[in-house]
Amino acid sequence: MPTECSADLFGFAPVEGRDVVAAFDGGAITSDAGALLLRAADHAIELTKRFAACFHDARRQHLIEHEVVTLLAQRVFGIALGYEDLNDHDELRHDPVMAVLAGKLEAKRGDCAPIAGKSTLNRLELSRLEPTRYHKISHNPIAIKRLMVDLFQEAHERPANEIILDLDATDDPVHGEQEGRFFHGYYDCYCYLPLYVFCGRHLLAAKLRSASMEAAAGAVAEVARIVTQIRRRWPHVRILLRADSGFAREELMAWCEANGVHFLFGLQKNDRLIAEIASELARAEARSRRTGKPARSFKEFRWKTRRSWSRQRRIVAKAEFTEDEANPRFVVTSLTRAECKPKYLYEKLYCARGEMENRIKECQLDLYADRTSTATMRANQLRLWLASFAYILLCAVRRIGLHHTPFANASCGTIRLKLLKIGARVRVSVRRIKIAMASSCPTAEVWGGAAVRLNAAASARGSPA
Repeated sequence: MPTECSADLFGFAPVEGRDVVAAFDGGAITSDAGALLLRAADHAIELTKRFAACFHDARRQHLIEHEVVTLLAQRVFGIALGYEDLNDHDELRHDPVMAVLAGKLEAKRGDCAPIAGKSTLNRLELSRLEPTRYHKISHNPIAIKRLMVDLFQEAHERPANEIILDLDATDDPVHGEQEGRFFHGYYDCYCYLPLYVFCGRHLLAAKLRSASMEAAAGAVAEVARIVTQIRRRWPHVRILLRADSGFAREELMAWCEANGVHFLFGLQKNDRLIAEIASELARAEARSRRTGKPARSFKEFRWKTRRSWSRQRRIVAKAEFTEDEANPRFVVTSLTRAECKPKYLYEKLYCARGEMENRIKECQLDLYADRTSTATMRANQLRLWLASFAYILLCAVRRIGLHHTPFANASCGTIRLKLLKIGARVRVSVRRIKIAMASSCPTAEVWGGAAVRLNAAASARGSPA
């Protein structure tokens, strides 16, 4: 029997003699009911409200339909839910849960949806630093960058004694004629080269840069800004910068030494460095060939480059022989031997920076921070910040609502799939909005516990849950 298929009804293979048909006629049903956790987290840290305060709206307020805070909430929540394209919002503006998330159930005008479509959101993303005749909404980059550090510090109940700031640059491929695009030989593509600064899972900075510069370009200014802001609230905190060899530059290390900030950077190997550990490499090779297993040892020494460094610095070398070849590695640090022995410094402290790669993957793969397809660097930087705040919001869900659950260390993509993408019927009455979620949801218990904790955090802050 051929399956029935029309514009409104879709037929499938029968089950136990009964026809199986499907249609998009369920009415007010959403696939994103779990996103109520995002709204609760937003109230707990007041993210979108404070993000909106970084914008200036020069429109005539009595004539507008969509306020800046509504537009930003819609965009940040949309990215967190997996809707990276503005085109998606032409349909999402009719979604009942998206309206609840944005805090606006009805439009003021009869020809409008409760929340904005792609054109209005596009005008927001194209906002200038100063309002113009055709771009009435402007944004303040300094305030946005300051907010990211404020949210990081507020996530701690008490001042931290010590923090490690991880710096890294990554590729952001572009496929058009965007401003600032450049061919990068290492990544073998036209791309941007954004700079990220993390402290554990916390994102402190996301700076879009042209790929025509090196990895450490602008790092001193970015680190100086972040460290200054952190020390205003935590004057006694001990700060360690950690990064790969692309950041082992005289300017950055000298700034750290002059400002009481420790550093631990990878160091590109060369013939002079390898010569310093020649005997250790020979012993490692002999031991490896004798046992048939990788062998390694560590050595530290004082060293400086012939021209670029202003002084000698402590070098820790890993002399390793594995898979029938030498594998020497080097790091440079301001930490003394009394503070950190060579083996621990390299294996436990430096190698832990690899975890930052997972954070960047969350930003770019789960939250689409690489969707920098507009024409200007300014607009693409704003897109990067929108994705960054979506990441911060999901981190708040994880930190406040999901600790001591199986999702305490889950990625943003897993949280979205398991806890946000929940089907539900939405019923709106005069007194309440009832969101009836699927009774068979496998994560219902975890979701309920997270909702209670997030609402408690919002109530403690004084925001409506």
